[in-house]
Amino acid sequence: MPYSNVVRILFLPLLTLALLTPSWTTAQAQAIPPPPQVPVRAYVLMDYQSGNLLANVKGDERMEPASITKLMTAYVIYKALKSAKIRLNDQVTISEKAWRTPGSKMFIKVGSQVSVEDLLMGMVVQSGNDATVALAEHVAGSEETFAKLMNQEAERLGLKNSHFTNAPGLPDPNHYMSARDIAVLTQALIQDFPDQYARYSIRSFKYNNIEQQNRNRLLLTDSSVDGVKTGHTESAGYCLVSSARRNDTRLIGVVLGADKERDRFQASQALLNYGFSFFESRKLYDANTPIVTARIWKGQENELPLGVTHALYVTVPKGQAPQVSTTTTVQPKIVAPARKDQPFGDIVVKLGDQEVSKTSLVALQEVPESGWFGRMIDSILMFFYFLFN
Repeated sequence: MPYSNVVRILFLPLLTLALLTPSWTTAQAQAIPPPPQVPVRAYVLMDYQSGNLLANVKGDERMEPASITKLMTAYVIYKALKSAKIRLNDQVTISEKAWRTPGSKMFIKVGSQVSVEDLLMGMVVQSGNDATVALAEHVAGSEETFAKLMNQEAERLGLKNSHFTNAPGLPDPNHYMSARDIAVLTQALIQDFPDQYARYSIRSFKYNNIEQQNRNRLLLTDSSVDGVKTGHTESAGYCLVSSARRNDTRLIGVVLGADKERDRFQASQALLNYGFSFFESRKLYDANTPIVTARIWKGQENELPLGVTHALYVTVPKGQAPQVSTTTTVQPKIVAPARKDQPFGDIVVKLGDQEVSKTSLVALQEVPESGWFGRMIDSILMFFYFLFN
């Protein structure tokens, strides 16, 4: 099937009609003020669906994450649960190392047996460092080996400014994250483990006759907030990852390095309010739905549908959605075999002339090689096709 290397695609007709209703006309586009000035060292505000950053100050600077580290710890543990490597009802024998871990505690006793479920609640709700180390040892045998798993996941998720040396987030010169990486990790945690994410909205947990409150005060003051994690050390300052959902929009805010505890909550609330007030997300394409169809040579099929693995969203200032366009670029010569999810191009989303995001176009199905006769015929056709194109 003939195709061009670059295909200009505007919104699908139905989406275009929806966006051109009076409430979305360019004439009524709302002027967007700058993000609020907040007393923290670094912050980002991300739209959960699109991954677009709505506000960013030093978002890629490597900083001490303190207990926000436990989000990566939890991600590795949730993967182990999903693969049935461990189970929620497993009984974990508490080591002396876990018991002696400094910082916030669940108050578990050395030598006692505690379920994975209770330890997760102790880590997520109470931010217990002792529970965190006990879980790390249960998953990987030692905290040192568990840290290697954390770094492997960081690399897989594309966290370019993150490195871990321990599970709870104790200070270490080689232990760091950036605000952007924290937001991306939070997005992945919510996407990949929605059932586990429900723990982050629990306000208190009682263990060993000691009840502790969730340190995320926004859970009490903003009903749209359902997570995520606080962090604090003397060197890191006061930190907070917050996530809130209002109607169909979810935002993720990360603030790092506040000098005062109240500042992290006020800064997070200001960022969330800013995002919900001035931005809105729209879906452009569904996952696993053909966006373009490319010619594939020497395959058992002649056409290869290309699309995206996750629904593609864009987040723009309110009133500016009609200015959004997408451009697809496809590799000029695609030769079988093709694997499902193998990238063969890109789709770029622009707001006016400004690039907003770039996403891989991937094969939506597998196309094996054809037999020798089919490959020979396609070799001849390819010669003449590329000779004249």
